[in-house]
Parts: sequence; C-alpha cells; structure tokens
Amino acid sequence: MLPPALRALRGPALLDAAIPRLGPTRAPAEALGVLCPSYLAPLTRAPRPSSWASCSGAAAGPTWNLVCGDGWKVPLEQVSHLLGWLLGCVVLGAGCDRFGRRAVFVASLVLTTGLGASEALAASFPTLLVLRLLHGGTLAGALLALYLARLELCDPPHRLAFSVGAGLFSVVGTLLLPGLAALVQDWRLLQGLGALMSGLLLLFWGFPALFPESPCWLLATGQVARARKILWRFAEASGVDPEDSSLEENSLATELAMLSAGSPQPRYHSPLGLLHTRVTWRNGLILGFSSLVGGGIRASFRRSLAPQVPTFYLPYFLEAGLEAAALVFLLLTADCCGRRPVLLLGTMVTGLASLLLLAGAQYLPGWTVLFLSVLGLLASRAVSALSSLFAAEVFPTVIVLGAGFLGQAASPLDTLHGRRGFFLQQVVFASLAVLALLCVLLLPESRSRGLPQSLQDADRLRRSPLLRGCPHQDHLPLLPPSNSCWAGHTPEQH
Repeated sequence: MLPPALRALRGPALLDAAIPRLGPTRAPAEALGVLCPSYLAPLTRAPRPSSWASCSGAAAGPTWNLVCGDGWKVPLEQVSHLLGWLLGCVVLGAGCDRFGRRAVFVASLVLTTGLGASEALAASFPTLLVLRLLHGGTLAGALLALYLARLELCDPPHRLAFSVGAGLFSVVGTLLLPGLAALVQDWRLLQGLGALMSGLLLLFWGFPALFPESPCWLLATGQVARARKILWRFAEASGVDPEDSSLEENSLATELAMLSAGSPQPRYHSPLGLLHTRVTWRNGLILGFSSLVGGGIRASFRRSLAPQVPTFYLPYFLEAGLEAAALVFLLLTADCCGRRPVLLLGTMVTGLASLLLLAGAQYLPGWTVLFLSVLGLLASRAVSALSSLFAAEVFPTVIVLGAGFLGQAASPLDTLHGRRGFFLQQVVFASLAVLALLCVLLLPESRSRGLPQSLQDADRLRRSPLLRGCPHQDHLPLLPPSNSCWAGHTPEQH
C-alpha cells in the first residue's frame, strides 16, 4: 500500500519518511516548534534528526513534545504570551507616565534581549511558559513607550499617517517571519536571532540623541527645563534659529518662560485619578471594550475561514494582507470622515458579519462564507487599530491596548481538545459587537485636535454631532462632565 517513492526504503529511512512534516517540509514545522512524538523513539535505534535533539557542541537544552496528546501546550503558551502583553501594558504603561517614555523603552529593550536569549536556552516547558509571559510584558512596554512617543512628536494632521506607516512596518515583519523560520530551521536559533535583533535596536536607539525623551510628557509633568533643551535641539536640527524674533518662535519662548517661572516642581499623575473624572473613564471603557471585541472576535472568522482555505500558510498571509488593507482603509477615511464614524462603521460590519456566520454558516454557499470571513477579519483589524489611535487622542492608551491583547488571548483557546464551548464563545463576542456599536455613539471626535495634557483636559472633550450639517450641539444624555471641567470651555473645543 506504500507509494512507489517509499517502497525502496527500509528501516530508519522509512520511519523518517513516515513522520509528519519531515522531508522537504521539515524546516518550517520545526521552526514553529513541532517536535518528534516521544512514543516514536523506541521504534528505531537510529538517531533522531538533529533539529529535534539537543544541539551538538553548545548545549541548547532538551526538547519536549508539542504534538498529539501534548498539543494543549501550544495554545497555553500563546495565551501566556498574550497575557504577558496585558500585564506589560498595565505595569509598564503606568511606568511610562511616571518615569518617561524613553526610560521605559530602553529598560524594556534590555529586559527583552535577556529574556529572549533565556527562552532559547529554556530547559523545560514550565520554564519556557514563565519566560514567554515575562517576554510578552517587556515587549508590550517597549511597544507602548514607542507608540506614545511617536504620537506625541506628531502634529494632528500627520498623526494618522505616521501611525499607519508604523503599522505597515509591522505587517512587513509578519510577512517575512515564515521565510526567516524556514531559513533558520530551528526554533531555538530563531529565538536567539530575535534576541539579537532587540539588542541591536538597543544599541541604535539607546542614545539620547537618537531617541530623546518626549517633550509633550516633560511639559505635562512640569519639567520645563528639560523640555526646553529638547525643543531647542529639534529647532536647530530643522535649520530654525530658536533665538529668532519671529512670531512663532517668540511665542514658544515666551510660553516656556511663563511655564518655568517660579521653578515649578515636577508633577506626576496617578492612574487612580480616573476615579475623579466623569467622562474620561467612560471614553476609555468604551474604547477598551471595542478593542476587546475586535481582538477576540477574530477566532470565529478564522474558524469559518479554515475549511475554505485548506492551504497551511495561506490563512497566515491572508490575515497579514488584511491587516495592511485595514490600515490603508483607515488612512483614506479616518481623517476625512472622522474617527467616530469610521469606528462605528467597522464595529457595525464586524457585528453583522459575525451574526450572519453564526446564524447561517451551514446553509450559505462556500464563497459567501469566505467573503463574510474575510470581511469580518478586515473590519475587526480596522476596529482594533483605530481604537488604539482613538484612545491615544482622548485617553491614556494603557487600558485600551491591554484590552486588545486580552481579546486576542481568546483565539488560541479555539485549538484546545475538542474545541468545546466555541459556539458559546462566538455567541458572546457577536453580542458584544452589537453592544459596542451602541457604545461608540457616546464617544467624542478627536480628529485634528491636540493630545490632552491631563485627565482634566480629556474630561472636557464633549461628544460632537455625528453628522456635519447638524446646527445644534449634541448634548450628552449620560454622565455629563462636572461643572469644574467646563471652566474656560469654548465652542472651538467642540
């Protein structure tokens, strides 16, 4: 019953050809961590392939099973890594507000390099699990600090373009990763290569001249002298004389002199200050909720997409391409139409596609299921990306990014044994998408506005009319801002 190519093989060669994902396709599978089942070892005395055993010479540590009965370890590792991102967003996000963007970014890169190298030398699966949790937290700290610093250096008209550009660089890395895994052919070497790259980033961006502290954060915390030095350096690098007597530079110098009068002490804000706001916490809760839905509902679209696209790598590249398409869609619409209408549209499309797949996936033709799955993935990607940008413009980004990673942690649970409870998970996220659609209507519009410098500034953001032609101000029916927040409020701030 063997195919002709295998009839001439005997002994270890036949066993080697019978193990799944060996031969020409062995390298990508090993790079993804698919190891030899232990129950196949007693069948032959021939040594197992070198990629499955400890590396000769410099010991890289033992291997362990991630297939068959031990397949549950793979989603557990993925959930642990994503929960590490959630933990890093909360802990290191608070550190960004207390110690600064640059300090957290450099410290996170140092920890990321060390933890990445430790993962490559992990001796057991529990050790790898803990290291992946901590590694995800440090990666989240570096990403969050870089995200905030980038937005604070951009003026409002270019903020969306720079965010989309950074997202497209992330998509390019996602597309190159399978090729790098096939080239390296060993997951420990691939992990060590990632640690080496983070170390190179540390050497490049670790100098204050290349990655200075955010002047916006320095001004918000009352560190005017440090902000003045960095702003003057920016002006000189741009070919502008900071001592020029023109109106723009003179007004900047005058404003900085007024802020530094009396030698003010640095002031820092605590996350507990959200308890004293009446609108800011609600905006953050809504955006965190939409990010949670956008990250968690993708599992249902992936499962509906899997039978229609049986090729192993095609869903991976398709989802990366859809992320790029979602970013381009935001670039074309979020500035001309506004953040809130585009987020409303993305949430509506996500919920509608999920409900249609939930109600009639077994009755719809294959091309319709494929179309709804692709449309849902595209819309959910747009919702997640826009929620993060929207949150940075009206609210501290920590909670929103953390909620997005919490939603993504629900996706690996789909691969557990039997996939029990997936229908209930799909129903819950489809219902939450409909609820998020109603909550988005309560958000303010942040297009072409400066970033809020404090929680009080964020609490003054009032919900504007959804339609441009509406002559009357849209009054908020729930949780109006306190009277103290309206002091000095002008119609231009609408």
